[in-house]
Amino acid sequence: MSKFKSPDARHRWSVASRVLAAALGGYALASALVVLLVLLLPLERAQAVNLGMDLGFLLYVPILLWTFHTRSAARAWGWLLLWSGAAALLAWWLVKGSAA
Repeated sequence: MSKFKSPDARHRWSVASRVLAAALGGYALASALVVLLVLLLPLERAQAVNLGMDLGFLLYVPILLWTFHTRSAARAWGWLLLWSGAAALLAWWLVKGSAA
């Protein structure tokens, strides 16, 4: 048995992957949601950005916790990428629509 297939090594790689998913994927999702929120809030741009930045910290914490609560690191990565992509795509669509 190689050293990467032992149960202990698999667990360590899983934890490392979850840490990266929480840090990178969580940041990407929180950022995409904040951009989307800023575009949708019926406030002046500066006020919406300030509120969005504040809410970004509140969004980031449950995303981090959820990443470690999922059954597998692959599931966490998949959902983070899916929701980050969906929020970013919707934000891009809103910006593109408002520019026309």
